[in-house]
Amino acid sequence: MPLFHLNSLCDGLEGGDWAGFLRDWDRTLRAANRPETTRYNYLLAVAQLARYLRSDESEYQGSGAALDPTAVKKRHIEAFQSWMIETRSASTALNKHKGLQQFFKWLVGEGEMDTSPMDRVPQPKTEKKLIPVMRDEDTKKLLDFVGAKKDFSAIRDEALIRLYYNTGARLSEIGNLLLTDVDMNTQSIHLHGKGAKDRRVRFGTKTARAMSRYLRARAKKRYADEIPQLWMAERGKIALTPNGIKLMLKRRGHRAGVGHVHAHRWRHNFAHEWHKAGGNTGDLMLLLGWSSEEMPRHYGASAAAERAQELQTQLGIGENV
Repeated sequence: MPLFHLNSLCDGLEGGDWAGFLRDWDRTLRAANRPETTRYNYLLAVAQLARYLRSDESEYQGSGAALDPTAVKKRHIEAFQSWMIETRSASTALNKHKGLQQFFKWLVGEGEMDTSPMDRVPQPKTEKKLIPVMRDEDTKKLLDFVGAKKDFSAIRDEALIRLYYNTGARLSEIGNLLLTDVDMNTQSIHLHGKGAKDRRVRFGTKTARAMSRYLRARAKKRYADEIPQLWMAERGKIALTPNGIKLMLKRRGHRAGVGHVHAHRWRHNFAHEWHKAGGNTGDLMLLLGWSSEEMPRHYGASAAAERAQELQTQLGIGENV
Protein backbone atom coordinates (compact mmCIF):
# COMPACT_ATOMS: atom_id res chain seq x y z
CA MET A 1 0.00 0.00 0.00
CA PRO A 2 1.27 3.52 -0.75
CA LEU A 3 2.37 5.59 2.22
CA PHE A 4 0.25 8.56 1.13
CA HIS A 5 -2.02 9.94 -1.58
CA LEU A 6 -1.00 13.24 -3.11
CA ASN A 7 -4.60 14.41 -3.38
CA SER A 8 -4.96 14.27 0.41
CA LEU A 9 -1.91 16.52 0.81
CA CYS A 10 -3.40 18.98 -1.68
CA ASP A 11 -6.75 19.19 0.15
CA GLY A 12 -7.55 22.79 1.03
CA LEU A 13 -5.04 24.23 -1.43
CA GLU A 14 -7.51 24.92 -4.23
CA GLY A 15 -7.85 28.41 -5.64
CA GLY A 16 -4.12 28.98 -6.08
CA ASP A 17 -0.96 27.55 -7.58
CA TRP A 18 0.30 25.50 -4.62
CA ALA A 19 -1.42 22.22 -5.56
CA GLY A 20 -0.22 22.35 -9.15
CA PHE A 21 3.37 22.97 -8.15
CA LEU A 22 3.17 20.17 -5.57
CA ARG A 23 2.03 17.71 -8.24
CA ASP A 24 4.77 18.82 -10.63
CA TRP A 25 7.43 18.55 -7.94
CA ASP A 26 6.23 15.11 -6.91
CA ARG A 27 6.62 13.99 -10.52
CA THR A 28 10.25 15.18 -10.42
CA LEU A 29 10.88 13.43 -7.09
CA ARG A 30 9.45 10.17 -8.42
CA ALA A 31 11.54 10.45 -11.59
CA ALA A 32 14.62 10.86 -9.38
CA ASN A 33 13.62 7.65 -7.53
CA ARG A 34 13.35 9.42 -4.18
CA PRO A 35 12.09 7.08 -1.43
CA GLU A 36 8.39 7.35 -0.65
CA THR A 37 9.04 8.48 2.93
CA THR A 38 11.32 11.27 1.67
CA ARG A 39 8.73 12.38 -0.88
CA TYR A 40 6.03 12.42 1.76
CA ASN A 41 8.09 14.47 4.23
CA TYR A 42 9.10 16.98 1.56
CA LEU A 43 5.59 17.41 0.17
CA LEU A 44 4.05 17.59 3.64
CA ALA A 45 6.39 20.47 4.59
CA VAL A 46 5.29 22.46 1.54
CA ALA A 47 1.60 21.72 2.10
CA GLN A 48 1.90 22.80 5.73
CA LEU A 49 3.56 26.08 4.71
CA ALA A 50 0.75 26.75 2.23
CA ARG A 51 -1.95 25.98 4.80
CA TYR A 52 -0.25 28.15 7.41
CA LEU A 53 -0.12 31.15 5.06
CA ARG A 54 -3.85 30.71 4.41
CA SER A 55 -4.82 30.20 8.06
CA ASP A 56 -6.16 32.60 10.67
CA GLU A 57 -2.92 32.13 12.62
CA SER A 58 -0.92 33.86 9.90
CA GLU A 59 -0.70 37.58 9.30
CA TYR A 60 -0.22 36.76 5.62
CA GLN A 61 -3.67 35.29 5.07
CA GLY A 62 -4.96 36.63 1.75
CA SER A 63 -1.50 37.66 0.55
CA GLY A 64 -0.02 36.70 -2.79
CA ALA A 65 2.20 34.12 -1.06
CA ALA A 66 -0.89 32.37 0.30
CA LEU A 67 -1.94 31.62 -3.28
CA ASP A 68 1.35 31.33 -5.15
CA PRO A 69 4.60 29.76 -3.83
CA THR A 70 6.68 31.89 -6.23
CA ALA A 71 5.57 34.93 -4.20
CA VAL A 72 6.99 33.55 -0.94
CA LYS A 73 9.64 35.73 0.71
CA LYS A 74 12.04 35.29 3.62
CA ARG A 75 9.53 36.85 6.05
CA HIS A 76 6.90 34.22 5.18
CA ILE A 77 9.33 31.37 5.85
CA GLU A 78 10.52 32.90 9.13
CA ALA A 79 6.95 33.33 10.36
CA PHE A 80 6.13 29.72 9.48
CA GLN A 81 9.32 28.46 11.12
CA SER A 82 8.61 30.39 14.32
CA TRP A 83 5.07 29.00 14.37
CA MET A 84 6.40 25.46 13.94
CA ILE A 85 8.82 25.90 16.85
CA GLU A 86 6.03 27.28 19.07
CA THR A 87 3.36 24.72 18.17
CA ARG A 88 5.54 21.63 17.52
CA SER A 89 9.26 21.66 18.28
CA ALA A 90 12.59 22.93 17.00
CA SER A 91 13.44 19.50 15.58
CA THR A 92 10.15 19.42 13.65
CA ALA A 93 10.83 22.94 12.35
CA LEU A 94 14.28 21.77 11.23
CA ASN A 95 12.74 18.90 9.24
CA LYS A 96 10.34 21.34 7.55
CA HIS A 97 13.25 23.69 6.79
CA LYS A 98 15.08 20.92 4.94
CA GLY A 99 12.01 20.02 2.88
CA LEU A 100 11.33 23.64 1.96
CA GLN A 101 14.95 24.11 0.92
CA GLN A 102 14.53 21.38 -1.66
CA PHE A 103 11.20 22.72 -2.92
CA PHE A 104 12.37 26.28 -3.51
CA LYS A 105 15.63 25.03 -5.00
CA TRP A 106 13.49 23.11 -7.49
CA LEU A 107 11.41 26.21 -8.25
CA VAL A 108 14.61 28.16 -9.00
CA GLY A 109 15.81 25.34 -11.23
CA GLU A 110 12.49 25.41 -13.08
CA GLY A 111 12.95 29.12 -13.76
CA GLU A 112 9.93 30.06 -11.63
CA MET A 113 12.02 32.13 -9.18
CA ASP A 114 15.32 33.97 -9.44
CA THR A 115 16.47 33.15 -5.93
CA SER A 116 15.23 30.93 -3.13
CA PRO A 117 13.65 32.61 -0.07
CA MET A 118 15.44 29.95 1.98
CA ASP A 119 18.90 31.31 1.16
CA ARG A 120 18.96 33.71 4.11
CA VAL A 121 16.78 31.77 6.56
CA PRO A 122 18.99 29.99 9.12
CA GLN A 123 18.16 26.49 10.25
CA PRO A 124 16.57 26.40 13.70
CA LYS A 125 18.96 25.25 16.40
CA THR A 126 17.93 22.05 18.11
CA GLU A 127 18.93 20.58 21.43
CA LYS A 128 21.40 17.73 21.13
CA LYS A 129 19.91 14.89 23.16
CA LEU A 130 21.85 11.82 24.17
CA ILE A 131 19.78 8.77 23.24
CA PRO A 132 20.55 5.96 25.71
CA VAL A 133 21.61 2.65 24.22
CA MET A 134 19.36 -0.36 24.65
CA ARG A 135 21.22 -2.41 27.23
CA ASP A 136 21.49 -6.20 26.90
CA GLU A 137 19.52 -6.73 30.09
CA ASP A 138 16.62 -4.65 28.73
CA THR A 139 16.62 -6.56 25.44
CA LYS A 140 16.69 -9.86 27.36
CA LYS A 141 13.78 -8.73 29.51
CA LEU A 142 11.82 -7.83 26.37
CA LEU A 143 12.66 -11.11 24.63
CA ASP A 144 11.75 -13.14 27.73
CA PHE A 145 8.37 -11.39 27.86
CA VAL A 146 7.69 -11.97 24.16
CA GLY A 147 8.93 -15.58 24.32
CA ALA A 148 6.56 -16.46 27.16
CA LYS A 149 3.91 -17.13 24.51
CA LYS A 150 4.25 -19.31 21.42
CA ASP A 151 1.56 -17.84 19.16
CA PHE A 152 2.24 -16.38 15.72
CA SER A 153 2.70 -12.78 16.86
CA ALA A 154 5.17 -13.82 19.58
CA ILE A 155 7.24 -15.85 17.11
CA ARG A 156 7.19 -12.97 14.61
CA ASP A 157 8.03 -10.32 17.19
CA GLU A 158 10.99 -12.24 18.57
CA ALA A 159 12.42 -12.49 15.04
CA LEU A 160 11.87 -8.75 14.54
CA ILE A 161 13.49 -7.76 17.83
CA ARG A 162 16.49 -10.01 17.25
CA LEU A 163 17.01 -8.61 13.75
CA TYR A 164 17.03 -5.02 15.02
CA TYR A 165 19.30 -6.00 17.92
CA ASN A 166 21.66 -8.04 15.75
CA THR A 167 21.99 -5.74 12.72
CA GLY A 168 21.40 -2.17 13.93
CA ALA A 169 19.25 -1.60 10.85
CA ARG A 170 16.72 1.22 10.54
CA LEU A 171 13.06 0.72 11.45
CA SER A 172 11.98 1.01 7.80
CA GLU A 173 14.78 -1.20 6.46
CA ILE A 174 13.68 -4.20 8.53
CA GLY A 175 10.01 -3.26 8.30
CA ASN A 176 10.00 -3.12 4.49
CA LEU A 177 11.83 -6.39 3.89
CA LEU A 178 10.43 -8.69 1.22
CA LEU A 179 10.41 -12.45 1.61
CA THR A 180 12.95 -12.63 -1.22
CA ASP A 181 15.35 -10.37 0.71
CA VAL A 182 16.09 -13.13 3.21
CA ASP A 183 18.82 -15.70 2.52
CA MET A 184 18.88 -18.31 5.24
CA ASN A 185 21.78 -20.16 3.59
CA THR A 186 24.13 -17.24 4.20
CA GLN A 187 22.19 -15.92 7.24
CA SER A 188 21.84 -12.52 5.63
CA ILE A 189 19.25 -9.96 4.56
CA HIS A 190 19.21 -7.54 1.64
CA LEU A 191 18.40 -4.09 3.03
CA HIS A 192 17.02 -1.24 0.94
CA GLY A 193 18.46 1.87 2.60
CA LYS A 194 17.99 5.59 2.26
CA GLY A 195 18.84 7.19 -1.07
CA ALA A 196 18.42 3.88 -2.93
CA LYS A 197 21.56 2.53 -1.18
CA ASP A 198 21.21 -1.23 -0.90
CA ARG A 199 23.43 -3.43 1.23
CA ARG A 200 23.51 -6.99 2.54
CA VAL A 201 24.13 -7.68 6.22
CA ARG A 202 24.53 -10.92 8.13
CA PHE A 203 22.83 -12.07 11.31
CA GLY A 204 23.93 -14.50 13.99
CA THR A 205 22.87 -17.97 15.08
CA LYS A 206 20.23 -16.94 17.64
CA THR A 207 18.64 -14.57 15.15
CA ALA A 208 18.76 -17.28 12.46
CA ARG A 209 16.94 -19.66 14.80
CA ALA A 210 14.24 -17.07 15.47
CA MET A 211 13.94 -16.29 11.75
CA SER A 212 13.58 -19.98 10.88
CA ARG A 213 10.79 -20.38 13.42
CA TYR A 214 9.03 -17.33 12.00
CA LEU A 215 9.37 -18.46 8.38
CA ARG A 216 7.88 -21.87 9.27
CA ALA A 217 4.99 -20.21 11.12
CA ARG A 218 4.50 -17.74 8.25
CA ALA A 219 4.32 -20.55 5.67
CA LYS A 220 1.33 -22.02 7.53
CA LYS A 221 -0.61 -18.76 7.46
CA ARG A 222 -3.49 -18.24 5.09
CA TYR A 223 -2.57 -15.83 2.26
CA ALA A 224 1.16 -16.36 2.93
CA ASP A 225 1.81 -17.01 -0.76
CA GLU A 226 -0.01 -13.81 -1.77
CA ILE A 227 1.94 -11.37 0.42
CA PRO A 228 5.44 -10.48 -0.85
CA GLN A 229 6.39 -8.61 2.33
CA LEU A 230 8.30 -10.62 4.94
CA TRP A 231 6.26 -9.54 7.95
CA MET A 232 2.60 -10.55 8.10
CA ALA A 233 -0.08 -9.20 10.38
CA GLU A 234 -1.60 -11.69 12.80
CA ARG A 235 -4.89 -11.78 10.92
CA GLY A 236 -6.05 -11.21 7.38
CA LYS A 237 -4.33 -10.62 4.07
CA ILE A 238 -2.26 -7.75 5.45
CA ALA A 239 1.44 -7.02 5.76
CA LEU A 240 2.80 -5.56 9.00
CA THR A 241 4.05 -2.04 8.17
CA PRO A 242 7.03 -0.22 9.75
CA ASN A 243 4.56 1.96 11.67
CA GLY A 244 2.83 -1.19 12.92
CA ILE A 245 6.20 -2.51 14.08
CA LYS A 246 6.89 0.80 15.84
CA LEU A 247 3.61 0.52 17.74
CA MET A 248 4.25 -3.15 18.53
CA LEU A 249 7.67 -2.39 20.06
CA LYS A 250 6.20 0.38 22.18
CA ARG A 251 3.36 -1.88 23.36
CA ARG A 252 5.64 -4.84 24.08
CA GLY A 253 8.09 -2.63 25.95
CA HIS A 254 5.37 -1.11 28.10
CA ARG A 255 4.01 -4.53 29.08
CA ALA A 256 7.50 -5.93 29.72
CA GLY A 257 8.39 -2.96 31.93
CA VAL A 258 11.06 -1.63 29.55
CA GLY A 259 10.69 2.05 28.74
CA HIS A 260 11.23 3.85 25.44
CA VAL A 261 11.56 0.79 23.22
CA HIS A 262 12.15 1.77 19.62
CA ALA A 263 14.34 0.44 16.81
CA HIS A 264 16.79 3.34 16.80
CA ARG A 265 17.96 2.50 20.32
CA TRP A 266 19.33 -0.81 18.99
CA ARG A 267 21.01 1.18 16.23
CA HIS A 268 22.75 3.26 18.90
CA ASN A 269 23.59 0.06 20.78
CA PHE A 270 25.14 -1.47 17.66
CA ALA A 271 27.39 1.58 17.17
CA HIS A 272 28.30 1.52 20.89
CA GLU A 273 29.26 -2.16 20.93
CA TRP A 274 31.15 -1.80 17.63
CA HIS A 275 33.34 1.02 18.95
CA LYS A 276 33.72 -0.67 22.33
CA ALA A 277 35.17 -3.73 20.57
CA GLY A 278 37.60 -1.51 18.65
CA GLY A 279 35.73 -1.69 15.33
CA ASN A 280 36.65 0.56 12.41
CA THR A 281 34.37 3.57 11.78
CA GLY A 282 34.54 3.09 8.00
CA ASP A 283 33.31 -0.50 8.31
CA LEU A 284 30.55 0.62 10.68
CA MET A 285 29.38 3.16 8.08
CA LEU A 286 29.14 0.38 5.47
CA LEU A 287 27.19 -1.91 7.79
CA LEU A 288 24.71 0.76 8.91
CA GLY A 289 24.29 2.40 5.52
CA TRP A 290 25.83 5.81 6.31
CA SER A 291 27.55 8.04 3.74
CA SER A 292 28.39 10.92 6.09
CA GLU A 293 30.87 10.73 8.96
CA GLU A 294 28.53 12.96 10.95
CA MET A 295 26.25 9.98 11.55
CA PRO A 296 28.78 7.83 13.48
CA ARG A 297 29.51 10.86 15.65
CA HIS A 298 25.81 11.42 16.29
CA TYR A 299 25.05 7.78 17.05
CA GLY A 300 28.22 7.36 19.07
CA ALA A 301 27.68 10.39 21.32
CA SER A 302 25.61 8.69 24.03
CA ALA A 303 27.77 5.56 23.85
CA ALA A 304 30.96 7.64 24.12
CA ALA A 305 29.56 9.33 27.23
CA GLU A 306 28.91 5.92 28.81
CA ARG A 307 32.41 4.66 27.94
CA ALA A 308 33.93 7.82 29.45
CA GLN A 309 31.94 7.28 32.65
CA GLU A 310 33.08 3.65 32.83
CA LEU A 311 36.71 4.71 32.43
CA GLN A 312 36.27 7.45 35.05
CA THR A 313 35.03 4.86 37.53
CA GLN A 314 37.94 2.52 36.74
CA LEU A 315 40.56 5.27 37.12
CA GLY A 316 39.16 6.43 40.45
CA ILE A 317 40.29 10.03 39.95
CA GLY A 318 39.66 12.00 43.12
CA GLU A 319 39.38 8.82 45.23
CA ASN A 320 43.03 8.50 46.21
CA VAL A 321 42.92 10.53 49.43
